[in-house]
Amino acid sequence: MKVILTREVKSLGQQDDIVNVAEGYARNYLLPQRMAVPATEANLAELDRRLKLGEKKGGKLLEDAKAVAERLEGIEVTLRGKVGAGTKLYGAITAADIAAAVEEAAGVKVDKRKVELGEPIKTLGSYTVPIRLHRESTAEVKVEVVAEPDSAD
Repeated sequence: MKVILTREVKSLGQQDDIVNVAEGYARNYLLPQRMAVPATEANLAELDRRLKLGEKKGGKLLEDAKAVAERLEGIEVTLRGKVGAGTKLYGAITAADIAAAVEEAAGVKVDKRKVELGEPIKTLGSYTVPIRLHRESTAEVKVEVVAEPDSAD
């Protein structure tokens, strides 16, 4: 079944992509969650109209995203976590933690969903984390995870 994605669906496509999916997946998941609409003639015409309007706005959005990417490119953030035996953290550093640290360091609000962290960070060390600001613009931020100093005084 052909559908038009109304928002980004991980491992399937970006917003406004036309994709072919199993009928059950579309009927039971994508359509009820409003992640997609059926690719009918009317919906395809609406998509075409929206894309033509979006080309005008898209250039400005891409320029803004590239400017933000330049600001973020040299950023290094340090996050602290409680450490157990060795270098293993008690908790984990998540995308939300990184987004908050970047916002504090650079003054740029970053949505946690834009932080492309495969899985939460669970050990001390240095990491390079990509932040997807636009389809065509990604910034890489260096994240240093260090141990919290002992507060036993």
